[in-house]
Amino acid sequence: MAGKITSLRFQKRTPDRVNVYLDGAFAFGLPAIEAARLRIGQELSAADIQRLQALDAIQKAYDRAVRFLSYRPRSEAEVRRRLAEAAIDETVIDAVVERLTGQGYLDDAEFARFWVENRHRFKPKGGRALRQELRQKGLDAPIIEAAIADLDPLAAAYEAARVKAARLAHLIQDDPAAFRRKLGAFLMRRGFDYEIVAEVVARLIEELSEIASE
Repeated sequence: MAGKITSLRFQKRTPDRVNVYLDGAFAFGLPAIEAARLRIGQELSAADIQRLQALDAIQKAYDRAVRFLSYRPRSEAEVRRRLAEAAIDETVIDAVVERLTGQGYLDDAEFARFWVENRHRFKPKGGRALRQELRQKGLDAPIIEAAIADLDPLAAAYEAARVKAARLAHLIQDDPAAFRRKLGAFLMRRGFDYEIVAEVVARLIEELSEIASE
């Protein structure tokens, strides 16, 4: 339905948004940058109103996505799921994703590298576990493989095992089989392959035994 703009009022709680009134009644809200193009007394056709409401729907979804991204980087699939959970129309989601991608806020390859580097720094995991995690984030296989290509699984497994091994060090003399079993199971749960696990466990037994004998 067409109408004449009778009032343009900044919202009290969100001053970067403007309420648009048509024929004396509230019609819809708009970002202030869009509302600045309007004027009181201007006639809006039904098509104009539909276009402005679509712009506002995209902006609201975009703002929601930016807040979601503010906590940490996300994959495109994560953003799409988050917006879909808010019952946002798929065409609006497509527009938001396109905008975020163009601005560099969404980049699955960069996200995959961030995820692998973050895991290596704070919670090292093997390639098997990383692949599973990245698949759950909705990433394609080529992107996943590129992200983990430079991963040193032996170094990652050793880093992952050091603290755990120190806590189990008393078992090396008392029950070495239990030490191997417990530390090996820990590394397997972290997604490391058997050969890597065996090598790291053997190395830590040697190192901790040397320390105990000093």
